[in-house]
Amino acid sequence: MEKTKQPVHYTKYEKARLLGSRALQISMGAPMLVDLKPEDLEKIRYNPLEIAKLEFQKGVIPIHVKKPLPKVKQTLVKEAA
Repeated sequence: MEKTKQPVHYTKYEKARLLGSRALQISMGAPMLVDLKPEDLEKIRYNPLEIAKLEFQKGVIPIHVKKPLPKVKQTLVKEAA
């Protein structure tokens, strides 16, 4: 499988799935991947979804989206003689 170096653009559905999955992991006890001070955690009220959003903004969410690329079809066009 080939990895691209292009910036990733997620659809709103992919972003919602990423954030929801990561928030569930955090709420079940997974370690947070961003360093937050206790004041920051109190400010966001220890909300796992807000923590997941911060991780998404920093690009450290350990979840990957597999996007199938469209297959290129070549068609043969015959000219009328």
